[in-house]
Amino acid sequence: MERRAVRPRVLYFGTPVALVCTVNDDGTAGLAPISSVWALGCLLVLGLGATGQSARDLAARPELVAGFPDARDRSRVERPAPLPGRDPVSSGKPPGTRFEADKFATAGVGMRASQEAAPPRVAGCPLRSEARAVRVEADGSGEHVVAQAQVVRVHAGARMAVPGTGHVDPGLWTPLIYGFRHCFGLGRQRGRSYRSQTPER
Repeated sequence: MERRAVRPRVLYFGTPVALVCTVNDDGTAGLAPISSVWALGCLLVLGLGATGQSARDLAARPELVAGFPDARDRSRVERPAPLPGRDPVSSGKPPGTRFEADKFATAGVGMRASQEAAPPRVAGCPLRSEARAVRVEADGSGEHVVAQAQVVRVHAGARMAVPGTGHVDPGLWTPLIYGFRHCFGLGRQRGRSYRSQTPER
């Protein structure tokens, strides 16, 4: 196979998209689509813009809820994307970016009360994780903030939960994947890890 050296502007190899809820300075709920999120066990690692409201919220109030939308529900992610959480809108934002005080209503995204965290959960996401940030710090470039958050409660759609266990059925898990600034779903299962303890259904 022929190969060539390339210099992509970003290295989004493919991670699930999350809708992250935080608590703003005035007590209202913040909402932001996040394209850089992954997990170490039950610890979420999130990459946030250093100047964004979500990073500011987590530094002051270290609780968040991450909702993971289904791949077929990309509009749930796109609607709040051009709505930053701070007014006035900082320079350098793409055309069409505007501030809206109630991002949930403007984006047509519902919310539900959380059980273990102050921010609400985004309605309609098949998986939602309530978490507490244990570390929030700048990355090496200074352009981003890396937040490590311990998950304290996971809510799964009833169809996805394996009855009688704490497992999520991976065959029914169809997250929205962000790869090189494009959105994808998962393909068919190619096998299972030897570490998997999820019962076959």
